[in-house]
Amino acid sequence: MPTAAKSVLPVVLLGCGGVGRHLLRHIVSCRPLHANQGVAIRVVGVGDSSSLLVADDVHSGGLDDALLTHLCAAKSAGSPLSSLLGQGHCQLFKNPEAQAKVIDAATTLGRTTGLVLVDCSATYDTVALLKDAVDNGCCIVLANKKPLTGAYEDFAKLASNFRRIRFESTVGASLPVIASVTRVIASGDPISRIVGSLSGTLGYVMSELEGGKRFSEVVKTAKSLGYTEPDPRDDLGGMDVARKALILARLLGQQISMENINVESLYPSELGPDAMSTKDFLESGLAQLDKSMEERVKAASLKGNVLRYVCVIESTGCQVGLRELPKDSSLGRLRGSDNVVEIYSRCYESSPLVIQGAGAGNDTTAAGVLADILDLQDLFQTRA
Repeated sequence: MPTAAKSVLPVVLLGCGGVGRHLLRHIVSCRPLHANQGVAIRVVGVGDSSSLLVADDVHSGGLDDALLTHLCAAKSAGSPLSSLLGQGHCQLFKNPEAQAKVIDAATTLGRTTGLVLVDCSATYDTVALLKDAVDNGCCIVLANKKPLTGAYEDFAKLASNFRRIRFESTVGASLPVIASVTRVIASGDPISRIVGSLSGTLGYVMSELEGGKRFSEVVKTAKSLGYTEPDPRDDLGGMDVARKALILARLLGQQISMENINVESLYPSELGPDAMSTKDFLESGLAQLDKSMEERVKAASLKGNVLRYVCVIESTGCQVGLRELPKDSSLGRLRGSDNVVEIYSRCYESSPLVIQGAGAGNDTTAAGVLADILDLQDLFQTRA
């Protein structure tokens, strides 16, 4: 029998792309589970890049599950949020009024029932909204890395009340990387080093090269499997890994920015987006990288090592790029598109804390976001 909800969490979702839609589906499908746990998630608003759909009554109501299901179907089909008007008790606001409405909800609910502002977008444009939410006592949950990887002052502001922010999915989808790092730090065990393979795409590519395959062949296969972005250079440039590394470095207390991270791109500037189209890169540019990559793979193999694209975070700085690592290490044994993170500290000096598993995918990332939302439930306990 479902118990009376002990915690009711009002949620406004920013971004209803792949991760956002999967999150809404998870929320709807988990209603019976959450009811048995005495938790209720009340979605009071959903926004995309141009508008916001909000419940008529944000104080005690929300967007019903039928409307949320229709919303997911509509956005999957490329329809605007305005197509949902008339299907439930809701209102539509377009930018800039939509942004003002989010701030209004944060102001009203943040100081009464509480509010969780969830950012599943992929833009820097949400930073101001998130900072307003923090000022109004709201909780924030992020899958979007960009607000945490811009100016250090923004990171410091968003993380100023650490109990009210969750951002596990910014680094490893639903892998407990952030939670593990914060637990080790909180125990008084200083972390000296983090080494991570944080790109499923590059993890797959580098492990496949061990079998003697050409770099260009492996990248094209990864693209056909849906592992890469439409332009594989978005993965091969290493910037996504660098953003994740920056979040971890800042979590360790390093007041650094992207400019302080040495990032190795797997293609030269003459093969970059400013020099040639995606089509030309795939047809002729990629093959130009085969020889040099083959030589690096062979050189590593002669020493009993393998090549992995990793971030290395130490007190002396943060590096992102190719490293030769022992074949029998956790990173050396990596296969497929899994992520692996090694955490070294006083207690984990000779044998690191290793976290491994699926670190990408809309479904997996959305599950991590939902877990982060639920981790805030004790802040939303209703009075008996």
